[in-house]
Amino acid sequence: MAIVRPFKAVRPEPGHAETIASLPYDVMNREEAKAMAEGNPESFLHVVRAEIDFPDSVDDYDDAVYERGCQRLYEMIDEGIMAQDETPYFYIYRQIMKGRVQTGLVATVSVDEYLSNAIKKHEFTRKEKEVDRTRHFDTCNAHTAPIFLTYRHDEDIRRVINDFIKYNDPFVDFKTEDDVTHIVWVIDDQDDIDKLQFLFSGVGALYIADGHHRSASSVNVALKRREAFPDAPKDAEFNYFMAVIFPDEDLYIMDYNRIVSDLNGMTPDVFLEKLSTLFDVEKISQAFRPHQKGVMCMYLDGDWYSVASPSTLFDGLDLVRRLDVSVLQDRVLAPLLGIDDPRTNPRIDFVGGIRGLDELKRRVDEEGGVAFAMCPPTIEDLFDIADAGMIMPPKSTWFEPKLRSGLFVHLLS
Repeated sequence: MAIVRPFKAVRPEPGHAETIASLPYDVMNREEAKAMAEGNPESFLHVVRAEIDFPDSVDDYDDAVYERGCQRLYEMIDEGIMAQDETPYFYIYRQIMKGRVQTGLVATVSVDEYLSNAIKKHEFTRKEKEVDRTRHFDTCNAHTAPIFLTYRHDEDIRRVINDFIKYNDPFVDFKTEDDVTHIVWVIDDQDDIDKLQFLFSGVGALYIADGHHRSASSVNVALKRREAFPDAPKDAEFNYFMAVIFPDEDLYIMDYNRIVSDLNGMTPDVFLEKLSTLFDVEKISQAFRPHQKGVMCMYLDGDWYSVASPSTLFDGLDLVRRLDVSVLQDRVLAPLLGIDDPRTNPRIDFVGGIRGLDELKRRVDEEGGVAFAMCPPTIEDLFDIADAGMIMPPKSTWFEPKLRSGLFVHLLS
């Protein structure tokens, strides 16, 4: 079963959602975040990336940064540009990007279901990123950004949500600078709330699509609060964390590409020679985004190449090892380029598919090395791997569009 609960969201007041809403904290660096928030004191980046309000000499993880993020959140409430609902509600969050629509339910989900693996993971987390968001949520006493969850679609759930949309006006409707439309409805009808809670109780499992670090950090804060308040009721707010829950059929996984800064002492010709003993390598006149498993696109020394795996390569491989990102790691990055641990090696960088193939070319032309454009896993791959209790390689999936931060905040007390 899946436990979903309504909650009293802190939300932008009318007319402020567009200026408050920001991209997630982890899709830009400090310099980019500062530029995005420049001239906009209402940007939620002042909460989730509060280091932008300090001189560059102040460390991103200084205590003052977390304290400033907390201060700004409650200033926004005091200023009347955000307010908390007086009654627990569900919310509908719809995004439209290039004509494609994804519609999710905004709710809180159970920490205990995460701990029991009823909320399933497909990635490991990095300790330093966990610590960062744990400190942020704990200091703010709030979940300031939702987790991106998915589930195998259910027609009854879709019908309830679509009927509500059909007969009710949205609370928020705006388009962001990346040409994505964001629409929010408030489900304030108790019958609909009860129906959705009942229907989700029949959903077999929820899956983390994006937000493994935020999920783990939310659980860390809950465990810390349980230790501090052993007599707190089981339904205490800190025992639940905020999520937007999308049906699988709505979601789009983009490629998550790799750039390696050097060829591990090889010349381009030597690297190509070694690569050609493992794959069918062909120089091509035009780059392509791979959509066929077993085929990658590579940029090296001013040229694009198609890199295709022989069919026998997949014989005997398990669900994870069959992924193209795994094939690249196991057959190229580790043995040829010396990237044994892509989670920690500074010579590798990951570029979300939303940035396009031109970004790979630009980076290699300016910095050297080699870039690989990958065929993304499917949502079925994600489900199968998570169901098997297995873990994908880091940076395997890139979901678009991204959930905007600042449209919903979940207070922990």
